[in-house]
Amino acid sequence: PPGSGPRPAGGSNGGGYNNGPRPAGGPNSGPPRPYGPNSRPAGGPNGGGGYNNGPRPAGGPNGGGGYNNGPRPAGGPNGGGGFNGPRPAGGPNGGGGFNNGPRPAGGPNGGGGFGNNRPGGAPGGGFGGGRPGGAPGGPGGGFGGGRPGAPSTGTGRPGGGFGGGRPGGGGGRPGGGYGGGRPGGASGRPGAVPGAGGGGRSGGRGRGRGNSRGGPNAGGPRGAAATKTRVTGPITLPSSMLVKDLAEMLEVSTNEIIMKLIAQGVFANVNQVIDYKVSSAVATEMGFEPTEAAPAPTASAAKTEMVSQPVKGAVQTPRSIRPPVVTVMGHVDHGKTSLLDAIRKTKVAAGEAGGITQHIGAYQVETTDGRPVTFLDTPGHEAFTAMRARGARVTDVAVIVVAADDGVMPQTIEAIDHARAAQVPILVALNKIDKENANPDFVKNQLAEHNVIIEEYGGDVVMAPVSAKKGIGIEELLEMVLLVADVQDLSANAEGHAVGTVLEARVDKNAGILANLLVQDGTLKIGDIIVIGTRSGKVRAMFDDTGARIKSAGPSTPVSVLAMSEVPDAGDQFNMVADERAARTLIEQHRQEAASANAVVTLDTLYTQMQQGKVKELNLLLKSDVQGSMDALHQVLSKVGTEQLKVRLIHEAVGNISEADVHLASASGAIIIGFNVKPDGAALRLAQNEHVDIRFYDVIYKLVDDIEAALNGLLEPVYKEVVEGHGEILQTFKSGKTVIGGTRVTDGKLSRSAMVRVMRAGKEVYSGTISSLKRGKDDAREVATGFECGLTLEDFNELQVGDIIETSVKVRV
Repeated sequence: PPGSGPRPAGGSNGGGYNNGPRPAGGPNSGPPRPYGPNSRPAGGPNGGGGYNNGPRPAGGPNGGGGYNNGPRPAGGPNGGGGFNGPRPAGGPNGGGGFNNGPRPAGGPNGGGGFGNNRPGGAPGGGFGGGRPGGAPGGPGGGFGGGRPGAPSTGTGRPGGGFGGGRPGGGGGRPGGGYGGGRPGGASGRPGAVPGAGGGGRSGGRGRGRGNSRGGPNAGGPRGAAATKTRVTGPITLPSSMLVKDLAEMLEVSTNEIIMKLIAQGVFANVNQVIDYKVSSAVATEMGFEPTEAAPAPTASAAKTEMVSQPVKGAVQTPRSIRPPVVTVMGHVDHGKTSLLDAIRKTKVAAGEAGGITQHIGAYQVETTDGRPVTFLDTPGHEAFTAMRARGARVTDVAVIVVAADDGVMPQTIEAIDHARAAQVPILVALNKIDKENANPDFVKNQLAEHNVIIEEYGGDVVMAPVSAKKGIGIEELLEMVLLVADVQDLSANAEGHAVGTVLEARVDKNAGILANLLVQDGTLKIGDIIVIGTRSGKVRAMFDDTGARIKSAGPSTPVSVLAMSEVPDAGDQFNMVADERAARTLIEQHRQEAASANAVVTLDTLYTQMQQGKVKELNLLLKSDVQGSMDALHQVLSKVGTEQLKVRLIHEAVGNISEADVHLASASGAIIIGFNVKPDGAALRLAQNEHVDIRFYDVIYKLVDDIEAALNGLLEPVYKEVVEGHGEILQTFKSGKTVIGGTRVTDGKLSRSAMVRVMRAGKEVYSGTISSLKRGKDDAREVATGFECGLTLEDFNELQVGDIIETSVKVRV
């Protein structure tokens, strides 16, 4: 009867409409069943679904779904999905519930619920659902739901579509995108499925994006393995710094910094100083935002810099290997010139072309494997260091020639010290090995005493046995040169703007002014405009080292050019510029730098320069009268210094101070210490021109006291007296008790503020000051050569006709 009775099973197509348990239905069976609150757990094949509340745990094939709340854990094939109640899983193509209820997983193409609490979506899942880590939510989310790290709202997005939590929270996407705070790449968005959103964006700062994305329509990781990126941003740089310190601050290799410098026309090694202008340009190019640390830097660059002006619009091209440039040094008569001649005769083709003088300061040879090597053919460390004093670094390898029958001599040691001061790799050429009294082992031991350790003794200095006279070992020497050069990884940008150094210059009676240049970077061509110092010119003709006309010259190539209207100085830098306007700009920059050049290091200025960060190392060059004094000086000075300033002895030798010493001191920024020695006249004049500080001592403790006082800013200033001029008393007049001397200035000038000495018959009779100085009736500050004046002296009224007036001033040394 109709009513509320249990009906465990229905017949074919029979469906009860009341709420009674019906575990299975038969084919079309079943009488009517009243509506009631009984349960109906299951329906038969094609069985109708109950519309009222009752649990129906599963549906048969094509079984209808209940519309009211009741649990239906699974649906049959093509089974209708209930819109209410919990449905934890759906069958194939099963309908998705639109209201609240847990549905942990969906079948293929299963519809996704739009509400909360959907821990995982099937492929092609819907837009709702929870997101992992968030409250409430699950991993495969759509637009809504909680985001991990922050309930309901979040800022990071680890997986899923466009909503979803982002791992770790915080501002921005952790692996890239447009926001800030990107730690270098995430591993992708983890909980995504096909059709859902993509993964995290890898790497990069600012607007950088990841290197990879997930597969087509995949919600998997995007940029899962982000490349480690250098952290850039604001950085504070000092007014001057070493190249290696800049590399450390920017967290890159020194080679990368040196390549950036050379690309800008700056030739410096890792231990040379660059100013803020250069370091900031490098930092900016590498993505940093540099600011200048106090104190402000001076306007000029250090002597060791070679700053060129790139051509506007020039395209940077990859760098290529360039030939090494070699300088030959050594003791007189040990065979420097003979070795150069032997190399040239052996490797340079006979029958040189051209009609001009072929000596251009350097020449190129080729090894048997076709690699070129450039030799500077002005041997000797004096010329080498004189060029370095002008800021030129042209040498890549220094070949020290030592005679096998004579051994290490004073000039050998000097050459070694010059090469070390320039931080140039050393190669020893053991010459005259063909002689009967040759003693290579003795020479090796001598070199070791001066810290030149040959490879076979466990050191890093290469030695090549040669005989310049007989041509023995020349090819092996060239191979060794290339070996030493290859370690340095010498390179240049052959397609860039040309920059290099003037080797020498002269006036040719037929051609005019010839400037012999060494191209160090870029390529110099006919028609290029070059700037040397404060002059510019257009290259009208070029000749190679054989005298042949050429149209272009690449890196490490020596070339003679017709371009300048004035003879440039050896060691000057040349720069190729784009046009006349750029040339004028660079010339004006050179003038400004020359006018505000950095002060040289002296003991008087040492403390101030230390405080400004301009000096971190005090270079000293020692000359003594005897070896015993030199040993004592070395021992004492090796212990002097502070954490802020190290004392470095760049050269020690017995004998008077020479021009070579002054050149080395100038190139190295060193102070010369003379102990019981004096400079010769030429060295003294050179020191004055180069502003090299020379100090003379005869007591060791006084030297040490001065250096320690200088380190602490307590050194008393030293003055010297400089004669300004002379005058002769022609007449004397009396004005009361005061005697006026009528004087003619014979040389220099007489200044009112100067000190005065009165010389009579070669003896000093007065020393004091001028109380009045007049020309006619007018007071005068000074009177020049050839003019007459009247003067009176302070507390001296005994002037006589014929007395000589000498004026002088004190100048701080």
